[in-house]
Amino acid sequence: MRPNKAVDSALHVLKGAVEQVLQARVTTRVHVESHKGALTVEFEGEPTQNQIEEIETLANDKIREDVPIETLSMSREEAEERFGDRIYDKFPVPSHIRELTIVRIRDWNINCCIGEHCKSTGEIGKIRIIRAKPKEKTKELVFSFEVLPRT
Repeated sequence: MRPNKAVDSALHVLKGAVEQVLQARVTTRVHVESHKGALTVEFEGEPTQNQIEEIETLANDKIREDVPIETLSMSREEAEERFGDRIYDKFPVPSHIRELTIVRIRDWNINCCIGEHCKSTGEIGKIRIIRAKPKEKTKELVFSFEVLPRT
């Protein structure tokens, strides 16, 4: 089954909100299903309920803004020159891959990503965080979420 492009797009929106609230920049894992997903970031500790609610609110505010989700294809050299290492997550793209696809929501999130994405955040629907579970041994935090239809 092909993953839902709204969920893949929601990962980028959610990551931008997580970065703002928790300053957790490094993604260590993502998971996409038909209407659910999980975002795992490096983070030590446990977020408060207020922080989780703020992340969800910021993410849904960005969806309501209906801003473009840009998909840029370029050489690895050009991407690194323009955007630096912030396009990479914990496990960078293998060095033999010379062409990258960059997904950018201006002033919000930028990452290498091979998934299929919406044209704008307004197409996503609504994000609901199901849980934020800390993994103490690995110093990670897993956000499980679902994407609800637009209302």
